[in-house]
Amino acid sequence: MGVQGRPGPLLTGLSVGLLLLVSSPPPFSSAVLHHPQLCQTIRDADGHHHPGLLSEAYCCHLKPAGGSCYTLAEFEALYQVNLSALPPPPPILRGPGPLLELGVYTLLLVTLMTADLVHFSLSDVAAPFSPQANSVAVEQLRKEGNELFKCGDYQGALAAYTQALGLDATPQDQAILHRNRAACHLKLEDYDKAETEASKAIEKDGGDVKALYRRSQALEKLGRLDQAVLDLKRCVSLEPKNKVFQEALRNIGGQIQEKVRYMSSTDAKVEQMFQILLDPEEKGTEKKQKASQNLVVLAREDAGAEKIFRSNGVQLLQRLLDTGETDLMLAALRTLVGICSEHQSRTVATLSILGTRRVVSILGVENQAVSLAACHLLQVMFDALKEGVKKGFRGKEGAIIVDPARELKVLISNLLDLLTEVGVSGQGRDNALTLLIKAVPRKSPKDPNNSLTLWVIDQEAEAGGHLRLGPGQCSKTLVPLCWPWCDSCHPVPLRSWFEGHGLAGKLRAIQTVSCLLQGPCDAGNRALELSGVMESVIALCASEQEEEQLVAVEALIHAAGKAKRASFITANGVSLLKDLYKRSEKDSIRIRALVGLCKLGSAGGTDFSMKQFAEGSTLKLAKQCRKWLCNDQIDAGTRRWAVEGLAYLTFDADVKEEFVEDAAALKALFQLSRSEERSVLFAVASALVNCTNSYDFEEPDPKMVELAKYAKQHVPEQHPKDKPSFVRARVKKLLAAGVVSAMVCMVKTESPVLTSSCRELLSRVFLALVEEVEDRGTVVAQGGGRALIPLALEGTDVGQTKAAQALAKLTITSNPEMTFPGERIYEVVRPLVSLLHLNCSGLQNFEALMALTNLAGISERLRQKILKEKAVPMVEGYMFEEHEMIRRAATECMCNLAMSKEVQDLFEAQGNDRLKLLVLYSGEEDELLQRAAAGGLAMLTSMRPALCNRIPQVTTHWLEILQALLLSPNQELQHRGAVVVLNMVEASREIASTLMESEMMEILSVLAKGDQSPVSRAAAACLDKAMEYGLIQPTNQDGE
Repeated sequence: MGVQGRPGPLLTGLSVGLLLLVSSPPPFSSAVLHHPQLCQTIRDADGHHHPGLLSEAYCCHLKPAGGSCYTLAEFEALYQVNLSALPPPPPILRGPGPLLELGVYTLLLVTLMTADLVHFSLSDVAAPFSPQANSVAVEQLRKEGNELFKCGDYQGALAAYTQALGLDATPQDQAILHRNRAACHLKLEDYDKAETEASKAIEKDGGDVKALYRRSQALEKLGRLDQAVLDLKRCVSLEPKNKVFQEALRNIGGQIQEKVRYMSSTDAKVEQMFQILLDPEEKGTEKKQKASQNLVVLAREDAGAEKIFRSNGVQLLQRLLDTGETDLMLAALRTLVGICSEHQSRTVATLSILGTRRVVSILGVENQAVSLAACHLLQVMFDALKEGVKKGFRGKEGAIIVDPARELKVLISNLLDLLTEVGVSGQGRDNALTLLIKAVPRKSPKDPNNSLTLWVIDQEAEAGGHLRLGPGQCSKTLVPLCWPWCDSCHPVPLRSWFEGHGLAGKLRAIQTVSCLLQGPCDAGNRALELSGVMESVIALCASEQEEEQLVAVEALIHAAGKAKRASFITANGVSLLKDLYKRSEKDSIRIRALVGLCKLGSAGGTDFSMKQFAEGSTLKLAKQCRKWLCNDQIDAGTRRWAVEGLAYLTFDADVKEEFVEDAAALKALFQLSRSEERSVLFAVASALVNCTNSYDFEEPDPKMVELAKYAKQHVPEQHPKDKPSFVRARVKKLLAAGVVSAMVCMVKTESPVLTSSCRELLSRVFLALVEEVEDRGTVVAQGGGRALIPLALEGTDVGQTKAAQALAKLTITSNPEMTFPGERIYEVVRPLVSLLHLNCSGLQNFEALMALTNLAGISERLRQKILKEKAVPMVEGYMFEEHEMIRRAATECMCNLAMSKEVQDLFEAQGNDRLKLLVLYSGEEDELLQRAAAGGLAMLTSMRPALCNRIPQVTTHWLEILQALLLSPNQELQHRGAVVVLNMVEASREIASTLMESEMMEILSVLAKGDQSPVSRAAAACLDKAMEYGLIQPTNQDGE
């Protein structure tokens, strides 16, 4: 095959000259008839002759189309001549004239061909084939590719198809070639290219069934079964009778089911999550974020944590830590928390794999979130090592701890080393100190083994000697140094610091006293009574150095918080603090003095009759605190003292009312709670607890009040503005100000200052916010539902119970799948089940049962989760409760749980009264209880026909109860009763006979004549079954 160049000017001139020189040829017919030429030809598959060596044919080269060749018979038939009868051709080439013409013609022809060749070589652009020539070439190459494909030469076939695509093929030809290339790639097992080629074919021709089928094959091999099945369904719709497509669709359907079963298993989930997290192409995608969240959620479950651990999860998490990416490091640390939580052996194995030094070093990074997450992980590790294994899992073989004290020493030693390391962030050092505070055991006479405590004291003393921090930081630094001996009755080191160490020693002693007053206040009060301590405090208050004043004022503040026990502060604190507040020119000093006054002024708590200051003084203090709080020119560390003051002053209802009305102050409070100043969290939570009145308060017994008054004893009085109507109004204003969003951010923090006590305060506030049904939507919309889950799983017992009750309220009145999306809905089950324990109140029991009823009606997986938490025995117990609302809620919950096979087995088991209780409850006067019990009975008799035969055996009143259900004016009760009767009729002819012999037949006949409602259809089905048994006959010829 070649290409033909365009004729140039020289070629055109020569052609014209040749035409002028050479005379015109004779007519076509004459040439054909008198001058046929015999030549060698080859015959193709279509019967045409072309120049060759296989046979002879007569050719006519003067035909306008370029000439053609024929056999003797074809030639004579075509032109109706007898070649044998023709005379021989004239000698046209004899004589000098013709020879001269032939020479000139030959010379011109050679010149013409040479010029044409030169022009073609110099031409930049070659003219393409004509469409007819392209089509022939494409077809020829496609056939060559097909032959190569049949012979198994897939690479050769691919090359042929590719060459054909290089020509100007029609869209239809391109579709064919692309699908053929897809077939080659399938054979070569290059499924990505096969899918691409098939897609190109489909783009050219959307109805190309072969291309769709080949793409489905490629997608199946690539594991994209959901897309493959769509292509196969399209193939079946185009060719419904094609058995190949039908069989392929059945096979891929089975693969999809198997994949769903596998992907639902925990092993597959763990593997899939790590694949996504470690895939470099998934950077910053929503898919990776969701995988990290699911991994953390999975690790919170014991089984999930064990699965991750046994799947080499710790090594994979180490790879995430090594990436240095904040999101991946946070996901790894939070997952490790779940692995190590309350599990000693897994904790030791994790430390062995990661390295204790490596884990502790993460604490000192600059990124605050990562440092806090590492702090949380280390705290969990400390707890696990101290408390031992609480669960049944044992972790990897060999991870058995003989002496956990050794592991604790290694951790503490690394933390102490971190304190003195260069380059450690301030946040990391603070977190290390906080861990030491919590981890170092106190000396206790109850525990004769104080070896670890003594070892820590020695190590801390050595580390403390190398620490040189500013006065504002020393109080926190010295806490771990003081803590081990804080219960001692003889604080000898404190006295020694006052003697012979000058001003520096006194500062250190006063800072130590401040530390003790924040923790073991008895030891702090004893330290205050030492000679020289309070004198030094007073002297430092008068100092001109701000740092020295700060030390003294903070000591007074902490002492004021224990005013009932610190006698000196009770007598002299107010005057000292007032003097500092009025005299000092520095806001940092004045605001601290103000906080001390706030503490002393709130000593009466919520008792309206206990006024510490003159009327209006408390409001003035609160106003000044709000003013400082709203001043964003002051640093966050100083503004937090204003929140401390408000946390105490908001015991007064007048202060609460003014505070919630001040939108600027609330906004500043919420912004401060989101700032890096995490030490403010407890104060913020305390202020919110006071504003919502979510602290514990018991209404006094009126008789006891009268008795106390008679005995002239003090009786606490409630402020008039603390009545429920005022509290509800304050809650509305807090919700409008965005309190939920602020609290969600507080819960998400991993700061050590978010202690169990702080969590409890937040749980109390959340419970107050969801008290009114109309407010729950706002709480859910701002993320309150998700924030309550960790509060319900961690913290104090009271805090967990409060959070669980708030979760129950949200689950009752909202769609649980929207309130707790994704895997979070399964985390709600455990807190709700915890409310079923006997130590919870009746209201908490009732709300938990209602919430579990909603969850049990959603899916089988949730029902299995409820069963796994061993809730069924507790639900059964509450079915016997005297309180009718609790009894009804328990019955409704059991009705939904009865959809699970395990619960059905319990009812079908011999030797229990579960079925009897449902039958009897179906005859109770309480209509709601009837409906719940009848619904459960209808469910069970439908799923387990064997139970139908036992109903007549459990009570002699069964027939009366069923008749009462059918005669009830309540349509729902009628329907449930009709379903139960229908199930019994279908289960046994004997039972059907008993029913038809009673008044039941008349009741069913009446119900069957009604409109086409579910009740009438069920009644008619009962009668039809009875007629099928031959127990009754139709009353007329129409079969009615």
